[in-house]
Amino acid sequence: MLRKLLLTTAALVALTTAGNAAVIADLGVNPRSLQGHFSNAVGGAVFQDQYLFELSGGVPAYITFASATNDYTGGTTGSDFISGFTGQLFNAGGDGVYGGGDDFAVNAPVLAVGCPGNPGGCQILAGQAILAPGDYYLQISGDGGGSSGYGGNLTVAAVPEASTWLMMLAGFVGLGFMANRKRDQRLRLA
Repeated sequence: MLRKLLLTTAALVALTTAGNAAVIADLGVNPRSLQGHFSNAVGGAVFQDQYLFELSGGVPAYITFASATNDYTGGTTGSDFISGFTGQLFNAGGDGVYGGGDDFAVNAPVLAVGCPGNPGGCQILAGQAILAPGDYYLQISGDGGGSSGYGGNLTVAAVPEASTWLMMLAGFVGLGFMANRKRDQRLRLA
């Protein structure tokens, strides 16, 4: 009896979660600036939105930064406030398919906080991660009030390889050597 109750409850939770999840947009390959912009008017509903993106190329790692903002009036009890406003990055798993059963979280959920310039009328969540090439999605969720909505941006940039850092360091050492050599020549002439 208890086992049937637990199985039924688990099935209902799974169905409810799947019903609220929605792929809102595919942000493409290696999104930057305008391409990585996203927004959604969630209204007075519980939501769980996914934004798909792919990282590809010869670069072994990417810095990924995402942020989302909700502006509202009337404080945390205002009609446009989003309760439980969170964001989280997921890897689409080995099959590269969103919802394929092997998806896994890349980071812990990030809960929105008050915006620095307007903590009583704005919520913001932000995070970053270093990711390998692959298929990912950003999940934004919460319980929207009234005519609430949010907007944000997801941007990626290649992480320089170790050889790039070594070349830069060698260049600085070379410049220092040349500057020191010129200084020594001027001292000998004086």
